[in-house]
Amino acid sequence: MKRRNFARRPGCSVEATLDLIDGKWKGVILYHLQSGTQRFGELRRRMPGITQRMLTKQLRALEEDKLVIRKVYAEVPPRVEYCLSELGESLKPVIDILKAWGESHQQLLSCAPAPEVEPIKKRKRAA
Repeated sequence: MKRRNFARRPGCSVEATLDLIDGKWKGVILYHLQSGTQRFGELRRRMPGITQRMLTKQLRALEEDKLVIRKVYAEVPPRVEYCLSELGESLKPVIDILKAWGESHQQLLSCAPAPEVEPIKKRKRAA
């Protein structure tokens, strides 16, 4: 994926970092790979909302940006594993802080679980 040139712009380092982990899925993929090497199917099970096509696309982009290493084993059926590169490992504190911030502000976020509503109890009429 061709990266934009952020040089000589205020906040360019922030823009560059966000450009690497932009979108709905890249940060989530990086988060799941923090627990170690995983196969494609394992990642897909951990993210039930992502399509196979989107996961493939995002993994390719992360690999191209040198955040993820893809290892293909010469076996039948082929086995492919993904893990964080050294550069990807260096993003762990960023991902952990994003997770912590999300957890502490979850009530304000649109992804927060809906509050439980108690059912309204009917009053008995006085005779």
